Amino acid sequence: MCPSRELRLDRLARLERLLDADAEREFAACIAEDFGCRSRVETVLAEAIFTRSALRHARAHLRRWMKPRRVPTSPIYWPGRSRLYRQPLGVIGIISPWNYPLQLALAPLVGVLAAGNRALLKPSELTPRFSQALAERIAAQFGADEVAVVIGDAEVGKAFAALPFDHLVFTGSTAVGRSVAQAAAKNLTPVTLELGGKSPALIDASADLARVAPRIAFGKLLNAGQTCIAPDYVLVPRALRADLVEHLRRAVARLYPTIHGNPDYTSIISERHWQRLRDLLADARARGAQVIELAPAGEAAGTRKLAPTLLLDVDDSMRVMQEEIFGPLLPIVAVDSERDALAYVNARERPLALYWFGSDRAARERVLTGTIAGGVTINDTLLHIAQESLPFGGVGPSGQGHYHGEYGFRQFSKEKPVFLQSRWSGVSLLYPPYRPFTEKMLKLLARIS
Repeated sequence: MCPSRELRLDRLARLERLLDADAEREFAACIAEDFGCRSRVETVLAEAIFTRSALRHARAHLRRWMKPRRVPTSPIYWPGRSRLYRQPLGVIGIISPWNYPLQLALAPLVGVLAAGNRALLKPSELTPRFSQALAERIAAQFGADEVAVVIGDAEVGKAFAALPFDHLVFTGSTAVGRSVAQAAAKNLTPVTLELGGKSPALIDASADLARVAPRIAFGKLLNAGQTCIAPDYVLVPRALRADLVEHLRRAVARLYPTIHGNPDYTSIISERHWQRLRDLLADARARGAQVIELAPAGEAAGTRKLAPTLLLDVDDSMRVMQEEIFGPLLPIVAVDSERDALAYVNARERPLALYWFGSDRAARERVLTGTIAGGVTINDTLLHIAQESLPFGGVGPSGQGHYHGEYGFRQFSKEKPVFLQSRWSGVSLLYPPYRPFTEKMLKLLARIS
């Protein structure tokens, strides 16, 4: 049975009640505890407001999304008509990560509920306080046969991915995404994979570095770089590298004058992730990279706060240029030409995001048409993901499928083709027994089809 528009709107309204002022405070406090330090402002800005916007967009446009759509009918089948009806898939599984635990659990859920489905959520075990709060608040708003939350460790996550869902959404690393896709394939469950990769920021010779640096710094250091679409490395004309480094120094100093005692600067989620980032730094140093910490030496000692760090003279032998960083480390690669920059990007796996800075429109178009990426922001970072009128998703190793706005509604719907025959059917002229007239009709159809 296809849920009515009224029921879908009611479910979306109940989901929005999960983001009232009291819930917002609780979620922000739980996330801060899970991370060790994370600003309430950062959680509200990057998670609560984002999700609330998605909900309101869906409610405003749901009538149009649900309306059956007329599509052309081949003249040989006139006066019959063709329609597309969007129907729910059924029960959708959502495996959400720890880095933006509220947004990445609820944003796909908006599309799932708008499309008339039910959902089962598996949040990350690395944010246990948040996951428990989410489970309790969802249980207070939804029946267990509408939306429910499963809490557990990685083994529970593996079992979850193997359930016979009608669709499965996973957000996380490419390596785990492959395992999830393999588990889902045993049930022929279609998957939406929002993964990651190394998202480049390309700086054109026409760019104003005084404007560029704060925007790159903000995009990189939001959530301490633990963002799937954060700029992973920068490509800059060789002649501008020194100036860019200086502008980044100033920008970071303005955004985060201190690190250790600064409530605005987020901690790394766990000791394991902290050590992984330290190992990336040690490997880069050992292989000859110039490491520039943009904070007083040793200030963050004894915490999981890792200082914003620039890496110069990097090469492909270094792990930091092979792996997704997912932290506040920013390699800067000097290039000799735009052609070299494009070749550098295209020689690597297709990224989840790409950023370009400059005022040269022709150069901008060359980059847009000469690269493939999941999404692009021009002259800023991150902001394409905040547009409900744009799809969010990767390509190749950075993901498959997409959601947000109508794109999510369509992703979680089955477009059911319907042909409506009229009282008179021209096809009846082709019924057996076949006669010479039938041959004439075939010749006519060959000309007009």
